[in-house]
Amino acid sequence: MTEIKSKQTIKILLLIGTIISLYFVPWTILKAWIMPLPNSVQKQVNKATDYGFDGIIIYVDNIDHKQEFFTSGYKNREDKIPSDPNSLFKIASVSKLYTALAITKLVRNGSLSLDKTLADYFPELIGRIENMDEITLRMMVKHRSGIPNYTDTKKYWVHPKQNDKERLELILDLPAKFEPDESFEYSNTNYLLLSELIEKVSGIKKFQYIKKNILEPLNLNNTYGSIKEVEPEDVMSGYYVGYDKDLKMDDNGVMLATAEDLGKFIRALNDGTTFKDKKEQEIYNSIYKYEHTGLIPGYQTIAKYHKDIDAVIIQFTNTVDFDGYNWSLSEIMYSRILRILRK
Repeated sequence: MTEIKSKQTIKILLLIGTIISLYFVPWTILKAWIMPLPNSVQKQVNKATDYGFDGIIIYVDNIDHKQEFFTSGYKNREDKIPSDPNSLFKIASVSKLYTALAITKLVRNGSLSLDKTLADYFPELIGRIENMDEITLRMMVKHRSGIPNYTDTKKYWVHPKQNDKERLELILDLPAKFEPDESFEYSNTNYLLLSELIEKVSGIKKFQYIKKNILEPLNLNNTYGSIKEVEPEDVMSGYYVGYDKDLKMDDNGVMLATAEDLGKFIRALNDGTTFKDKKEQEIYNSIYKYEHTGLIPGYQTIAKYHKDIDAVIIQFTNTVDFDGYNWSLSEIMYSRILRILRK
């Protein structure tokens, strides 16, 4: 009898545990993932509002190098302006691809060395960043420096800093996250310092260098270095869940581009046409990747090339929630679009 009661108790506990666990299942994500796949990209894009996005832009440069655009939702929800495929968008960390390529070009022409240290290039910071005499440029580009990430400092996005000097101050005198080249941890501070270094050795602003050496040779005329350089009405609005303000005019210090311009850059990066020669491409191969994602309040970007179908896919979504399933849903949207194209 005791054994029977024990078994019944276990069954009841398992049932209760199952019921409790169901409460924590991310049903929104599960539903988005298991729903039948539409038979066209546009039908999938039309589901953006179901995923919680105010607006979406998709750019596809497919196997025939035919460029297609797909949109739904709003460019500006207050004025009910539909998503415009030609809108400028804040690409956030995708800009690291341009920075890494700029560093590559400066290494190729002899202006920089990947094996020189942070102390060599920034002697004025000695004593303020741990392990400066061991951290090389190569480690910084590859996020293997151990330098703390300024965007991880307490409540950074609640009160973001307005310039790179203020951003750098947030991590000065902090202990290293790990010993140089002993691990990997994504750090925006690496690229803040690399951006300053580009300006130090080139004698011009980083974006000017990128424009002259990367954008202009590729005829990319719809990529910009700051929100200050563009007409506000040309920019897609950005929203944060639970916050009513349009974040478009916040100066995050990030680049902007149209989906087409970014798509052409990703294509050029992957087919090698943005490199001066094979040596330059080899340098880049050794330090960075050929795709990226970007995330800041109001703006999410996925920019990738898919070799199996010879296609570049760019996805812009303009609604963000750091605490929810927002990023996961953007990845599901992207993966479903990719599955449709692979068919």
